Amino acid sequence: MAPAATSTASAPSSFHSTGRHRARVGARPSLVSLRVRAANPNVTADPAPAFQSVTAFAPATVANLGPGFDFLGCAVADASLSLGDTVTATLDPSLPPATVSIASVTSPSRPNLAERLSRDPLRNCAGVAAIAALRALGVRSHAVSIHLTKGLPLGSGLGSSAASAAAAAKAVDALFGSRLGRDDLVLAGLESEKAVSGFHADNIAPAILGGFVLVRSYDPFHLVPLSFPPALRLHFVLVTPDFEAPTSKMRAALPRQVDVQQHVRNSSQAAALVAAVLQGDAGLIGSAMSSDGIVEPTRAPLIPGMAAVKAAALQAGALGCTISGAGPTVVAVIQGEERGEEVARRMVDAFWSAGKLKATATVAQLDTLGARVIATSSLN
Repeated sequence: MAPAATSTASAPSSFHSTGRHRARVGARPSLVSLRVRAANPNVTADPAPAFQSVTAFAPATVANLGPGFDFLGCAVADASLSLGDTVTATLDPSLPPATVSIASVTSPSRPNLAERLSRDPLRNCAGVAAIAALRALGVRSHAVSIHLTKGLPLGSGLGSSAASAAAAAKAVDALFGSRLGRDDLVLAGLESEKAVSGFHADNIAPAILGGFVLVRSYDPFHLVPLSFPPALRLHFVLVTPDFEAPTSKMRAALPRQVDVQQHVRNSSQAAALVAAVLQGDAGLIGSAMSSDGIVEPTRAPLIPGMAAVKAAALQAGALGCTISGAGPTVVAVIQGEERGEEVARRMVDAFWSAGKLKATATVAQLDTLGARVIATSSLN
């Protein structure tokens, strides 16, 4: 959530007279923002705002899904929308035109978390994404202040940075009439993601689009949302230990070389996972998720108790289990929510008995909406 630098602005941020950090949506656009512009030749330069303020929510995400490292992910949420981040974007005439300010960062369920996040928009995922979205829209005459409410913990493997970026991009776009296309919103969010955890869209794409998403390529940029039968009632048991696993550390653990046979086996499991989603085969989804032979074996030893937690989930009736993203959250997939509480209890117990880690569990459902507007305020 705290990138050291970003290419979305031409100079370091400074203090406005109100004491808030701000960043200008200035020159020197990055590769991503240039590509967003190229994809939107019909976007009106300096569009008029449609609302005074917009509040958007973006869900948590499970990246990789086992064998789909860096190219598969899905969105998950609970009924109360607590499993995700919320951003309010507001027109702010007190700021110089074409600037972004982060007015507040709060985290009702984790008060100490908010203190760790920068209010410098160049060093906060919501701020970076807001800047990228404003640039893609061509906004020059208006400034925007951002209020970020964090519902997700940091370094959890639940797409915390992507949720902030997705909610910010969605809110800013809606503030000016929802002019950006699907891929453009993802690219705006990816501007933020690349500063935190690298140039990969397996969190930000499902955070914005919802459901399952396959990232086919970056040049040209091509996302493939995976449709599935309505009868598929997937639920996800998300168990997060009291332990942070920074993405940079977990990526550093990855093998530098992969045996051809391992590559073939993992590719077949990833293909099976995609086929299972399309066919609505919950059993095969779980089996394929559990079959990563490259990434999970290198990361699991860095999460105390991981092997025991996975075994406990499968013994309790989960269809599959793996590390969510870079971890340390462990995700188990079930069909329907009937087994959710029992699977969650067994996984939490295993984290304590095998890893000496306290853990919290949430039973979530597949989120098919992705980032969405949940409130608006009319122009004054």
